[in-house]
Amino acid sequence: MKLKLCLLSVAAAAGLLLAPAGYAKSFKWASQGEIATWDIHSQNNALQNGIHANVYESLVYYNSKTFEVEPVLATSWREITPTQIRFNLRQGVRFHDGSAFTADDAVYSLQRAMAKTSNFTPYVQGISKVSKVDNQTIDVLLSAPNPVLLRQMTELRMMSKAWAEKNRSVEPKDIKGTDENFAHRNAMGTGPYLLDTWQPDVKMVFKRNPNWWGKMDGNVTEIVYTPIKSAATRIAALLSGEVDLVLDPSPQDLGRLRSSPDLKVIDGVENRTIFLGMDQFRDELPGSNIKGKNPLKDVRVRKALYQAIDVDTISRSIMRGLGKPTGTIVAPQVAGYTEDVGKRFPYSVDAAKKLLAEAGYPDGFEVDFACPNNRYINDEAICQAVTAMWSRIGVKAKLRTLPLVNYFPMIQRYEASVYMLGWGVPTFDALYSLQSLVRTVGQGGDGNYNVGRYSNQRMDYLVDRVKGETDALVRSRMLTEALQLSNDTVSHIPLHDQVIPWAMKKNIEVVHRADNYIDMRTVKVN
Repeated sequence: MKLKLCLLSVAAAAGLLLAPAGYAKSFKWASQGEIATWDIHSQNNALQNGIHANVYESLVYYNSKTFEVEPVLATSWREITPTQIRFNLRQGVRFHDGSAFTADDAVYSLQRAMAKTSNFTPYVQGISKVSKVDNQTIDVLLSAPNPVLLRQMTELRMMSKAWAEKNRSVEPKDIKGTDENFAHRNAMGTGPYLLDTWQPDVKMVFKRNPNWWGKMDGNVTEIVYTPIKSAATRIAALLSGEVDLVLDPSPQDLGRLRSSPDLKVIDGVENRTIFLGMDQFRDELPGSNIKGKNPLKDVRVRKALYQAIDVDTISRSIMRGLGKPTGTIVAPQVAGYTEDVGKRFPYSVDAAKKLLAEAGYPDGFEVDFACPNNRYINDEAICQAVTAMWSRIGVKAKLRTLPLVNYFPMIQRYEASVYMLGWGVPTFDALYSLQSLVRTVGQGGDGNYNVGRYSNQRMDYLVDRVKGETDALVRSRMLTEALQLSNDTVSHIPLHDQVIPWAMKKNIEVVHRADNYIDMRTVKVN
């Protein structure tokens, strides 16, 4: 996809109108999870990225209604050459401390996303260098033409270089460690809201930025976010009026929420797939009764675990329709997906037992199994069901569950034998998933969430070819081949694509997004 010159006025870029001051409101919302950090390049997950977007802006961002890329801190861009893209920056933008946003900040922020401690390296895939042309212009230099560059850049937010240097935050916090920088607990961006207070696991408060460059459709001047792990408590808070919106109502509560005269529920298919990963690297699994070898290295064992899971029962009884069973690691709206690649291996306890016996484990084995308990819809309940299903084939999974702020650093330290992960695709292109999940762990974004350390030579070839392939048909075929290879080798065990309902008071207007972000610029409290 050739990058074209794009010029919009400030008003059109935002696509938003300023609401009368008299209608300004406080908006209170809740979900089950807490964010791990305010460092914008330290940890990459959708809840956190969406919250960060209140305070920190990117050069480009998705329009919440069309999901087309539109200007934000960049007003236009054009190809100088297929590997040199020039961005013109918006003039008159100021950070929350009053300092001007310039090319120095843009260059620094993109380079910071490329740092070793950054979890945002998939978004800078293909970027070899960023250089300043003048105070309002930068060049992004590519190692090869990149048809999804703009979509990657929607998640690359801008930080003040001077602020980071002053506050020992030049490099991103290493989320796998315990050391903190100033940016971990403090925030200072150019966005429509300022972080007022953050009490981890209690609440987060934002105030409207009176000096924001843009104009918004919504009327929210204060945002209060409350992480509430208990589904029952979240719904009680909504019913009592304590919160205006719940991002993740439990499936079993949806019936009464939909029938309430004071509430409404809006649904949408998320671009996120839930799956299980497996350690395919260690020669012996910690805590397993199998010594001297790793059963998960055998594709027959992985396929047995796959075929022992009754996803239809999980979809019906646990997800109650909020999970669409799938056979691959990306959702249908992602480039590279086909109906054939989405087909599952059939559920069969007998087939699973036969595969285990062929692999040399007729009596099964013990294995560590780790899951989050406040990240995905009914994540802990799903893992409990899978544990029971595996017991039917003799596999004794020792389940342990953790809150997301502890869970993700743990799996990134390779400390889980089997683990649950949900993977959204912000670029709507399968390269983002393939590079992160199944490319052999390497430099940049290669394998940054391949925490089972799967490795396949053909997969690496396909992923690396796709990175620079500009022929749309060839590229699409390679993406689909790589997804099918992932299926055939059981790199992961796909479960389902999430369907996301948002429950809210009747007086709330909001645009439902496929990435499960709440765009606060669009929220109205009537």
